Amino acid sequence: MANERPPSLDPIAARRWAQRPWAPKPLTSPWLHEEVARRMAERLAFIRLQPKSWVCWDPIRAGLNALGMLQKRYPKAKGHLTAARAGEAESVQAWARAPWWQPAAWWTSKLKTNALASHSMDMVWANMLLHQTSEPQALLAEWHRVLAVDGFLMFSCLGPDTLKELRAVYAKKGWPTPTHEFTDMHDWGDMLVHAGFAEPVMDMEKIVLTYINSDKLLEDLRTIGRNFHVTRFGALRGKAWLAQWHEAMLSLAQVDQEGRLALSFEVVYGHALKPTARVKVASHSQIGLDDLRQMLRNPQKKSNQV
Repeated sequence: MANERPPSLDPIAARRWAQRPWAPKPLTSPWLHEEVARRMAERLAFIRLQPKSWVCWDPIRAGLNALGMLQKRYPKAKGHLTAARAGEAESVQAWARAPWWQPAAWWTSKLKTNALASHSMDMVWANMLLHQTSEPQALLAEWHRVLAVDGFLMFSCLGPDTLKELRAVYAKKGWPTPTHEFTDMHDWGDMLVHAGFAEPVMDMEKIVLTYINSDKLLEDLRTIGRNFHVTRFGALRGKAWLAQWHEAMLSLAQVDQEGRLALSFEVVYGHALKPTARVKVASHSQIGLDDLRQMLRNPQKKSNQV
C-alpha cells in the first residue's frame, strides 16, 4: 500500500500553503501550471465520454486558461469551481466576468461556485495539485464522492525527478534538501484503485525550463510552490545566505548549450473512471445508502471505456 501522503511532506506546512491567499494582481496562474494544463487538455481528445458537468479543483493553481479550454471542448456542459483557499472560487468567477473584449469572458460565463453534492459531476479536473496536498488519499476520496457513476478524473502532479538539478546543488553545499520527495506515478495508480477508481491510466513527461539568471529561476520557484520537507531549515534566511544561493546556482547548477540555467520537472498525468459500486459476496453484506441509490439508478450498467 502506498504512503498516505508524499514521502517526507510536512502536512501542517502543506495545509498552510494551500489556504494562503493568492497575492498577484491581476489574477494570474504560474506559467508552468498553465503549460501543463494545456498539455493535459490535449489528452481529452482521446476520451470518448462527454461530460454534462465538470468541476475545476483549485482553479488558480490549475491554470486559469484551462477554464476556457474546458468550456470550449464541452460547450454544453456546466462548469463549477471549488478551492481550499477562502474566496478563491469567487475571485475566479469575478475574473471570468471581465469585460467582453477580454479573453476571460469568452468561455467562462457559465461557471458556478456552489457546493458539490455527491455523484453530481461527470468530470473532475485537478491540475498540479496532488503533490502539494497534505492528505492525498482523502482528496482522492472526495473526488470519488462528487463524481457520478461513469464519470472520470483528470489530474496532473509533479514526479520524483522534479528539480533534480536544484537538489544536486543543495547536496554539494551540504544544505538541507530544497523540496520534499514526490510520489511515483505507479504509487498514484495504486492509490486511485484503493480510492475506488477503475481503469487508471498513468503517464509522464519531463519539461526542462531554462533561465537567463538565478533571479528569474528563484522568481519561478516562489510561484510554483514551497519546500514542505520535514527537515527543511526552520527559520528565515538572511541576505548573506541569499547571496551564497545565487553564487551556488551560477557555479553548480546545470546549464544548457547557451549558458542558461536549467531545471527539470517530471510531470505525471493520470485519469480514471468511477465505476458502479459493487457489493462483496458474503453471508451478510453492507452497502452505503448513496451507493445503493446509484446501483438502483444504473442496474447492470457497464462502465464506458475511456
